[in-house]
Amino acid sequence: MENNIFMAIGIFLGIAHCLGILTAFHAIMHTQTSQGAIAWTISLITVPYFTLPLYWVFSRNKFQGYVKAFKSRNMRVKHIADDLKDSLRAFEVKLYGKLAAHHVLERLAEQPFTQNNNLELLIDGEATFSEIFKGIDAAKSYILVQFYIINDDKLGKLFSDKLISARQRGVKVFLLYDEIGSYSLTKSYINKLWNAKVIILPFKTTRGKSNRFQINFRNHRKIVVIDGVIAFVGGLNVGDEYLGRDKTFSPWRDTHLKIEGPAVLSIQLTFIEDWYWATDLVPKLNWTPKAAKDGDIKTLVLSTGPADDFENCDLFFLNSINKATQRIWITSPYFVPDPQVMSALQLAALSDIDVRIILPKKWDKQLLGLAAFSFFGEAMRAGVKIYYYEPGYMHQKIMLIDDNIASIGTANFDNRSFRWNFEISLVASDNVFVAKVEEMLKNDLKKCKEITQEELDAISLWFSFKVRVMRLFSHIL
Repeated sequence: MENNIFMAIGIFLGIAHCLGILTAFHAIMHTQTSQGAIAWTISLITVPYFTLPLYWVFSRNKFQGYVKAFKSRNMRVKHIADDLKDSLRAFEVKLYGKLAAHHVLERLAEQPFTQNNNLELLIDGEATFSEIFKGIDAAKSYILVQFYIINDDKLGKLFSDKLISARQRGVKVFLLYDEIGSYSLTKSYINKLWNAKVIILPFKTTRGKSNRFQINFRNHRKIVVIDGVIAFVGGLNVGDEYLGRDKTFSPWRDTHLKIEGPAVLSIQLTFIEDWYWATDLVPKLNWTPKAAKDGDIKTLVLSTGPADDFENCDLFFLNSINKATQRIWITSPYFVPDPQVMSALQLAALSDIDVRIILPKKWDKQLLGLAAFSFFGEAMRAGVKIYYYEPGYMHQKIMLIDDNIASIGTANFDNRSFRWNFEISLVASDNVFVAKVEEMLKNDLKKCKEITQEELDAISLWFSFKVRVMRLFSHIL
């Protein structure tokens, strides 16, 4: 009996290691980054019984189902996108001066920079949801809503009540959520909205037989569109913690945008592409661009994700860093740059460009917090300044380039946003608006502490070891 058990164990281990070696070849051939390939290969060969199922679930780099859907079945969406490009020509900006250096972003976005936009900074949760609720209450025709996280808590219930009230006025409401980010969303919450005739659906990353175990891709976008004339994009999800009600992470620091002008329809197109993937349907919407009553901010809507031909989010950060001549300020809850982005940051700092990275002192994800720490030394040696935001949790995703470019959106400064998440960022070119973003970040910096080399040198050997291990796996987290 014992011999049979040992024989079975031996056969299992032998098969696992053979499969691990074969799968390691697949990882070497198909993993996008060398760091990811090394991490997967080592793990698959040494502990295949643990790593094989993880690889089969998390190793995909492209959301092939989404790609195929938009190559074979989306003629309606394609026509909308083509028609929108034509109608936006009346608002298209001719790029010149410093802005001309960012022409490549239009190719990545497949949309132009447009003028006649107004962008309003919404600092923290109270300001953000106050404006979103005003927009919902004023909606006349339809509301498009998309969030990574929706919680059935005090804010979540108020949010659903607002949507139900709009639906009762005859306003159509389309609500999309990420089923992984919103894993705790209750059936009663969803049923209440359905019963009120609000169309609420998950993004369905696992839709289709070949995508059944595909949980590494997330729809991280946060979008609200009102009647095709007002939109909201930024870092905040729907949950009490975003209003600073979480004792561990309060106060919560975040930034959202209220957008008016032709850029709203580019945001709307992003929503419709995701909605089409989830439903195979395209609702009838307003596609006539309208200039904002106030403001003339040059704006580009950059939607990125694992269905792109290139790694557009990664290229966006890389291009912006490389084109900077005076300043690069980046805020993000995570700091896990890939080698080319790290090299670009180092080169910028060595060129006497003011490079600052603002991160939260509190970590909501310990593994990513440790991984981030591993990059501090090589960044700081080149002159990059790294700050910890001390009062609470800092979740905003902002990049400030020189005095003429500001980006605000949903993309974090990590591998998941660079390659695996569906994200959306608004790139604005306007000296007055950039100055407002600068002032906001200067106020944040007053609440930050710069990390020193002495602090890095003083960390324990055990902490250093944990940091290095987490860095090894940071590109597959």
